[in-house]
Amino acid sequence: MRTRKRVRAHGRVQGVFFRDTVRRAATQRGVAGWAANRPDGTVEAVFEGDAEAVERLVELCCAGPGHARVERLDVSEEEPEGLEGFTVD
Repeated sequence: MRTRKRVRAHGRVQGVFFRDTVRRAATQRGVAGWAANRPDGTVEAVFEGDAEAVERLVELCCAGPGHARVERLDVSEEEPEGLEGFTVD
């Protein structure tokens, strides 16, 4: 079943390879979407694909890559749009 989730990671999440880590994991799992730094210091991402694979990416965002410190992760469900590929802005 295809699902879509939007996440916003708060904390020390910019400048620590957060977006690239998410991109690589999404590509490996066949999940489409995007990740972008936001002016308020957060990272926002959208994941669209198999429900289990999307959930694994949400879990990855909770932990973050090595030097990240995720203080809070906001997660919301959305209707899938049929995205293809994964981009980083």
